Amino acid sequence: MPPASRLILLAVFAAALAAAFWRAPEAAATAFSPPPEAAKSELPSLYASELLTQPANLAGRPSLAELPDGRIAAAWLTEGEDGPIIRFSVRERGGWRPSTAIADRAGTAGGAFAYVGEIGPPVLYAEGSWLHLWYASRTLGGSINHSLSTDGGRNWSRPSRLQTSPWANFGGGVRAAPVPLADGGLGLVIGHGFAGRHGEWLRLAATGGIVDKLRLPATSVTAQPAMAVLDAHSALAVQPDAEGRLRPLTSVDDGRHWLAGEALTGPDAKAPLALLRLRSGRLLLAGNRSDGRPGVGLWLSADRGKTWVSALGIAPPAERAAYFANPALLLGRDGLIHLACDRRRQGIVHVVFSEAWLDGATP
Repeated sequence: MPPASRLILLAVFAAALAAAFWRAPEAAATAFSPPPEAAKSELPSLYASELLTQPANLAGRPSLAELPDGRIAAAWLTEGEDGPIIRFSVRERGGWRPSTAIADRAGTAGGAFAYVGEIGPPVLYAEGSWLHLWYASRTLGGSINHSLSTDGGRNWSRPSRLQTSPWANFGGGVRAAPVPLADGGLGLVIGHGFAGRHGEWLRLAATGGIVDKLRLPATSVTAQPAMAVLDAHSALAVQPDAEGRLRPLTSVDDGRHWLAGEALTGPDAKAPLALLRLRSGRLLLAGNRSDGRPGVGLWLSADRGKTWVSALGIAPPAERAAYFANPALLLGRDGLIHLACDRRRQGIVHVVFSEAWLDGATP
């Protein structure tokens, strides 16, 4: 083999090895921002659904956030003339206002100073007056981009890339909303697809930069992890493992270490998931059904994710045969649960319900 070829092979091997084991410099641990004390919800049983968007080409994969004034914001991925576009809307008193485009290939390429082949689904998160947006973009490998709005989504900063890998920043994907940390930063679980597919835990500073990162258990994943905080020091994440099973991952030391538990049954382990801690302290998991029935399935746990019971799926009565997928969950400050999902991949459905409705629906 020519010397030049050997050098190229050695360089590629060294890059892959470094990417597999690279992590940001370690920082002092910080606790999770503890959720409110568990309390019984006084809301009556209620359930309502509406179309967030009119049918559109490949509109789907939504994300939800609650603005400081209580309005609900949503972002989703749709198809534009020049490729995928992330669109944004806010629910006013009279319903969802007309959507606006907040991210596309051209703007992402301008922020990264690099060619962008396509962009991925959005993740919204409201933190005080700041509204965060994360989404993946792909050139040769996936990268995670972050943009910020300080006026409720009307204007957005130029997207910047998170440095999740030392080699061309390839391999990142994001689907689950972050969780707040006690030091004012955020914890974000991501998928990583460069030098092996696996989940990762990122600790972000209040300004959005990476403070620390570590690999989650399981060497291969088929969908992005989802996560919820249990108390000031404990959190639960769920992700598919290499065998196609849904595996719970638990940390009891502020996210410094994660342990895999016994595989769960119920959701489709190959599809996106959403996880939420409810006001009562129970956990709600949403995902595609694995029993062949249409719609998004719901599962409840009252023991911190050890066991789960099935609740009714989400689908408006007139459309029980419709295909619903890619759920996103949000707990409003009033205790109401918001869920958004694809509707036949031709639009977005927004559903609002209470814990009392869930209790009535549980067999």
